[in-house]
Amino acid sequence: MTFSNLNLIAPLLEALNKLGYEIPTPIQQQSISPILEGKDIFGCAQTGTGKTAAFALPVLQLMHQKNYNSGKQIKALVLAPTRELALQINQSFSDYGNNLA
Repeated sequence: MTFSNLNLIAPLLEALNKLGYEIPTPIQQQSISPILEGKDIFGCAQTGTGKTAAFALPVLQLMHQKNYNSGKQIKALVLAPTRELALQINQSFSDYGNNLA
């Protein structure tokens, strides 16, 4: 399975390619498509298994498709238990969404 099998849009696939992501991890394989379909999920996986990409990629895609790029209103809320993790998640969103306009 590849990321293109998960129905991600080209700008996200390009970003993943630049970042060296080749094969989605199990949490990504099980999460991305259901989130894109509007389903709620609950995922649990060890550190370093790609949980951030599992939710960030579909969130970015849905926001892009719904044209949520304008304005200063809240578009998504991600809760993190520490400032360090919040900064890491923010960087991941920036890296993944780099090609979205």
